[in-house]
Amino acid sequence: MKVLVTGSAGFIGFHLVEKLIRKGYEVIGLDNLNDYYDVNLKYARLRESGISNEAKSWNKLIQSNVHAGYVFIRMNLEDKYAINYLFQRQEFDCVINLAAQAGVRYSLENPDVYLQSNVIGFHNILEACRNFPVKHLLFASSSSVYGDSTDVPFSEKANVDKPVSLYAATEKSKGLMAYT
Repeated sequence: MKVLVTGSAGFIGFHLVEKLIRKGYEVIGLDNLNDYYDVNLKYARLRESGISNEAKSWNKLIQSNVHAGYVFIRMNLEDKYAINYLFQRQEFDCVINLAAQAGVRYSLENPDVYLQSNVIGFHNILEACRNFPVKHLLFASSSSVYGDSTDVPFSEKANVDKPVSLYAATEKSKGLMAYT
């Protein structure tokens, strides 16, 4: 099975990629390696997975020198052409979308980044999954969608119609787009 993992240089993405590789899946990791938090952490994770410094290049598949079944590509989800080209060439069985611009405070300072990455980028993933059919799409959201809720533990059945940040609104929109 061939799996695309977006956000693969993040903490969760890195560990998921490692687990999928150990289970024998063919994995393509995708990340834009933005500097929202220390990019050196992302590069260190890539090195641990056998991905060289070539990862700094855009839209180039980099084969791991540690795992035969792992390839990495630096790409923006907002780049519809590149996403479609990747899906067309790779014929994924499963897509796990963990990529997102995170952070509540930063969404107030730089809202365009959130709309581009979390809404347009996710829309591009959905359309690529539709146009180049995959068997499974999994995506992550954020606890930020629960806003000021005091109902703990959170429940997926909770009403999340009043987000308290743009970040939360973009994460809620991903669920609505996927449902639709």
